[in-house]
Amino acid sequence: MSQIHPTAIVEEGAQLADGVTVGAYSIIGKDVKIGENTFVDSHVVIEGNTSIGSGNKIYSFASVGKESQDLKYAGEETKTIIGDNNKIREFVTIHKGTTDKWETRIGSNNLLMAYVHVAHDVVVGNNCVLANNCTLAGHVEVGDFAIIGGLTPVHQFCRIGSYSMTGGASAINQDICPFMLASGNKAFLHGLNLVGLKRKGFKREDISNLKQAYRDIFRSDLSQSDALKRLRECYSDDKNVNFLVDFIDNSKRGITREQ
Repeated sequence: MSQIHPTAIVEEGAQLADGVTVGAYSIIGKDVKIGENTFVDSHVVIEGNTSIGSGNKIYSFASVGKESQDLKYAGEETKTIIGDNNKIREFVTIHKGTTDKWETRIGSNNLLMAYVHVAHDVVVGNNCVLANNCTLAGHVEVGDFAIIGGLTPVHQFCRIGSYSMTGGASAINQDICPFMLASGNKAFLHGLNLVGLKRKGFKREDISNLKQAYRDIFRSDLSQSDALKRLRECYSDDKNVNFLVDFIDNSKRGITREQ
């Protein structure tokens, strides 16, 4: 059975699975679906075509599924999709998609700290940490296991690669490659995220190959295209190096480099 506080408003049509808790003065819109054992604290607003998985915890004054701030948005029927076991802290704002992706999507096992903003058409993977006041502009993509420091704005259409980490108060206006450390205003690379990779169980050979890939791309005399070609040839069986190469190949805003 769901537990709904008497002062909460759950509109007719909302679908709440078993074990959902809705706290005092929260509002759940008619097109919202919430999975099992998700906890919605007091004074939370969830509206729009929003689907939330199981085991999430959404803290007070969070706002999920409201219309985009994009001035081009004209009321199209778009979505907000959130996975399982996320922690969405106080005053987080998550806006639904526009006609770009038609949805804003957050995966599972993420921590969104207080005052994080997730704009329209953003895609956040799994097991990410977005620290306090991190702001993701529209169309940003964040890979799995990424960590974004507090007070960090990310420019629209940028990508934050998997297993990367950015320092607090950075300003990101180009893609951060997977496996990298970056910080500064504007952000610059500071090498591989070695501590993070070791904590996630990357083997010594994996890290050694990524170090060589880093040197070829960022510290050699090779052009970017030649460096990527060399890495494809020399590390054709290394999934991490190929993942990095593909990420760079698909960059539209360009990649963040060393200072």
